[in-house]
Amino acid sequence: MAAKNIVTGQYVRIEQTPGSVGERMLAQLMDWVIQAAYIALNIFLIDQLKLSPGVLTIILVVVLPVLFYCPLCELFAGGQTFGKWVMKLRVVMADGSKPSLSACMLRWLMMIVDGPLLAYCGVIVMLVSRHNQRFGDLAAGTLVVKLRSYHKIQVSLDEYDYLTRNYRPSYPQAADLSLEQVDVITRTLEGDVPERISALAQKVQSVLHVTKRETIDEFFLRRIVRDYQYYALEEV
Repeated sequence: MAAKNIVTGQYVRIEQTPGSVGERMLAQLMDWVIQAAYIALNIFLIDQLKLSPGVLTIILVVVLPVLFYCPLCELFAGGQTFGKWVMKLRVVMADGSKPSLSACMLRWLMMIVDGPLLAYCGVIVMLVSRHNQRFGDLAAGTLVVKLRSYHKIQVSLDEYDYLTRNYRPSYPQAADLSLEQVDVITRTLEGDVPERISALAQKVQSVLHVTKRETIDEFFLRRIVRDYQYYALEEV
């Protein structure tokens, strides 16, 4: 499976390789073993200690931890359950960020479709999907990736050498631009068409509510891009 590369709004490239179907199935099997062992341990302790726990106690101590094991682990353990940790896998959002609460819960709910209740439909979907995603992943916008391939690579700072010498941004509003908007500015500058550069400079002034200080539109747009990069790299 080829690596999936994403460039985030912070100009950070995330390289990640989806976990294989076999690796994911082994991780799931380990998680089921852990859950079964937890239930067995509780039954053993209740029997040995001659305890008579009420229904509410059983639900709180035994049922809920097993029931919510996967979403809680993925939410609070960086996208990993015990099985995923052993198999060096991690759940991430499609943009490479940590899974949100809603994403974890949706993945968990979709196990009704992906799991044994419906003959493991999720396995079939993983086999045919591009990034080995089951229904839960597709619905939640998540990927299960290999841990060794999940690393952030900051773009070469040589490209932003001017930022290392006490660079002072001129337009703080540039931080509000999206990556797509900056990409449009960059491509327009590369096209080197004066009319388009001039029109875009006026549009940028209007969108950001700024007054252009530079006399040349090209210099203004390049300053906007640099200021955006300055604030973006501050967040990395």
